[in-house]
Amino acid sequence: MRNIRMIISYDGTSYNGFQSQPNGNTIQDRLEHALSRLTGEPVKIIGSGRTDAGVHARKQVVNFSTSSRIPTEKWTKALNSLLPEDILAVYADEVPEYFHARKCAKMKTYRYTIRNSCYPDIFRRHFEYHHYTPLDHAAMRRALAYLVGTHDFTSLCSARSTQESHVRTLFRAELTAVPIMDDPIREGTLITIDLTGNGFLYNMVRIIVGTLIQIGEGKRTSESMGLILAGKDRSLAGPTAMAHGLTLWDIKYDEIGDIT
Repeated sequence: MRNIRMIISYDGTSYNGFQSQPNGNTIQDRLEHALSRLTGEPVKIIGSGRTDAGVHARKQVVNFSTSSRIPTEKWTKALNSLLPEDILAVYADEVPEYFHARKCAKMKTYRYTIRNSCYPDIFRRHFEYHHYTPLDHAAMRRALAYLVGTHDFTSLCSARSTQESHVRTLFRAELTAVPIMDDPIREGTLITIDLTGNGFLYNMVRIIVGTLIQIGEGKRTSESMGLILAGKDRSLAGPTAMAHGLTLWDIKYDEIGDIT
């Protein structure tokens, strides 16, 4: 049996998340169906992580076992001919039997995008959260600094989290704000929030963003982020931000070399 690794990109707008569910219509369901058609055998994929309904992926990594002899360089083109237009295989290689897309991942980066302007961009509405009132970028950056390092993120994950430990390490937490220059009607700022860590809890990024937005609005202080973390209580944090602004942006592996 061969162990095939792939990078998958997808627009999650129309799907019930990545992980297979009884009612179907997930990214995993579509991928497994297409791979089974392609190989003529049942295929079960392993994903690097789950994304919720409406969340996107620039670089979702999956692996699966197969007896198919399709050459490595043929996998993406063949699979894309069987996938819907909002799911795309962009890379494939053969990896050692021990490789596991989730367990071997060392770092993941999620990106949340906010269009801070009077009007939304209807052509980007599935990929950006529109927020029309001004946000204090400096205050949001100061709050992000509290998240870098190893912490118990109980306050910043869903109360429905089933993980035994809520301790995670964030290596990077950055906010970039760029003026929107290409459309004077929709002038404003495009904000991207990048979080890189060794793992993420259920709704963790979206709750962090929801809390940051309240800080940017002046409803909370930057220093409140440290108090929220220390409190280990979900009720202390802000709301869960909308799913469509979130993208699984990047994943890093060490054991067998990284992939771009």
